[in-house]
Amino acid sequence: MHLIKQIKKEFKKHPFDYLLFMTVCVFFILALSIFRGERLLEFIILLAFVSFYIIWGIYHHIIENTLHLKVVLEYVLIGFTVLFLIKILIMP
Repeated sequence: MHLIKQIKKEFKKHPFDYLLFMTVCVFFILALSIFRGERLLEFIILLAFVSFYIIWGIYHHIIENTLHLKVVLEYVLIGFTVLFLIKILIMP
């Protein structure tokens, strides 16, 4: 329950940031489904999404004035972990 309250609080505080992120997520999923089977395009779309995620995270923390090297590394590590997992598990 605490996580849901925190998400609602953050969404109310920065609605544009999270609407932008959710919109890009939807387009990412649609693009992957449209280009299913095109391995190179799927990888490029996935790489573009991970890049967006990292840039979005940095931007979001700049706005909140909470940007630190640790936060940047966290976004980079999470982004490339997702890239690796999706590439290995979903795109054999």
